[in-house]
Amino acid sequence: MLLNRAVAKSVMVVEDEPEIRLVLRTFLEDEGYAVLEADTGERALSLALDEIPDVVLVDLRLPGIHGLDVVRSMRATSTVPIIVVTAQADSHDVVAGLEAGADDYVTKPFEPKELGARIRAQLRRIASETGEQRQDVVACGPIVIRPGTAEAFKDGEPLALSRTEFRVLQELIQEGGRVLSRDDLLRRVWGYGNAGDGRVVDNLIYRLRAKIEVDAAKPEHLVTVRGFGYRLKP
Repeated sequence: MLLNRAVAKSVMVVEDEPEIRLVLRTFLEDEGYAVLEADTGERALSLALDEIPDVVLVDLRLPGIHGLDVVRSMRATSTVPIIVVTAQADSHDVVAGLEAGADDYVTKPFEPKELGARIRAQLRRIASETGEQRQDVVACGPIVIRPGTAEAFKDGEPLALSRTEFRVLQELIQEGGRVLSRDDLLRRVWGYGNAGDGRVVDNLIYRLRAKIEVDAAKPEHLVTVRGFGYRLKP
């Protein structure tokens, strides 16, 4: 997924029924969200790592990995808002989902306006908790980003970055040349509460260098500080 002039908040729909996914996709896109789809728990966990959605909707009755296990796995490493989708409001599923780490729930059949309100409430909560600030322009040497519209440039030329690449670049550029460790980036970008696999960061840095460096093998801007992490030089 590439970032164009502006990036919508993304919602990942974890649902094995294609008809329900279609209904949710249609509604969410009409509301202005970018929609990610996963029809299994395994696909959801992989997609969540690559794309870092802003909100996750999880149907509990999934083939393969159960929805509750998806919730537990995501919550163990991320603070992403999770809304459980269940067919029975009075079942143990609701309690189990919330105890597993979900933030809210909706029941099937759901009212689209209610679902939209719950998603917006979760986004407001996260923005409030993180004290999100949107500066108009942030620069580091030839690299310029616009957090409000998720645009990135080098020497005035636009950079085609994925959502995750943009977030990593934003964290590095806002540090003003200071070093960020792998754990710092895992916590800030991926939302890991505890130390995760640093190779995720290394692979992302490799891809990012290919886009911002003249020679990715000899980086001049996004450099490694051995034993500490990464920093962005002017």
